[in-house]
Amino acid sequence: MARVSAARAVGLVLGAAADAVVGDPRRGHPVAAFGAVASALERLSYRDRRLSGAVHSGLLTGGAVLLGLAAELLGRRRPLVRVATTAAATWLVLGGASLAREATAMGRLLEASDIQAARDQLPALCGRDPSGLDGTGLARATVESVAENTSDAVVAPLLWGAVAGVPGLLGYRAVNTLDAMIGHRARRYLRFGWAAAKLDDIANLVPSRIAAALTAACAPVVGGSARGAWQTWRRDGSAHPSPNAGQVEAAFAGALEIRLGGRTVYPYGTQERPVLGHGRSPDAGHVTRAVELSRVVGAASVAVAVALAIATGLRRARR
Repeated sequence: MARVSAARAVGLVLGAAADAVVGDPRRGHPVAAFGAVASALERLSYRDRRLSGAVHSGLLTGGAVLLGLAAELLGRRRPLVRVATTAAATWLVLGGASLAREATAMGRLLEASDIQAARDQLPALCGRDPSGLDGTGLARATVESVAENTSDAVVAPLLWGAVAGVPGLLGYRAVNTLDAMIGHRARRYLRFGWAAAKLDDIANLVPSRIAAALTAACAPVVGGSARGAWQTWRRDGSAHPSPNAGQVEAAFAGALEIRLGGRTVYPYGTQERPVLGHGRSPDAGHVTRAVELSRVVGAASVAVAVALAIATGLRRARR
């Protein structure tokens, strides 16, 4: 069991390093392939009912977990194989490098006051309607996306990998991808996407709060306020309509001493979200600092995941 936990920890570190250095695969990304399979299955399984959506989400998530279990069995008595499969899965499911790249590009466009190009860039970060957003609105959308995706695309998969290995990594990414595809409030998915949204809420319940705590701890590294992050998180985090996104968005708002939230327009409708934080409205400089904070939180989450993987292995060994 000690070998298993050590191999898992090493694999997580190597996978995180690969994401930081190499980034996403240029072609044939498995997450894109999963999305294609999910879309094909949806054409067969779609019914405007919660049960149909639950079966759809269960089949796809279960398939991803089974694939992870097969990878774990392959390396059952071969530590090097286990390291390799864990590293590969970690690299493929993490999205820290792509998040930083797209947000950095947005920051540069806002710094140059190229609003139209910044609007064109926003869909790479989130699903909001950019057509009516000015520089402040685009900066706010970007910082909120960086905050939420630091939790969803970095912290959460690492923690699931630490406690559940490759099945946890692949299963979590399946859940999160399905939530992005069908777990929103578009009319078509109000019932069919209900199960996907609830699964994602459950999968991120603990990771989002750990991400918020890490944001507070890491804020001083980028010149932010640890106290502000902690206080804003505790005061405003639960006001957000999402039980998880608001946790880390509030922490980022407090850390950067800015104000997030408010009117949020999507192609399928408008949400009036509560304000998070009491600072000034964000600008291009805050986008840059948000990316820096995201990177530091990501590095800290690797350390937490390694410690958790080793602790989980030792606990199982005692049993």
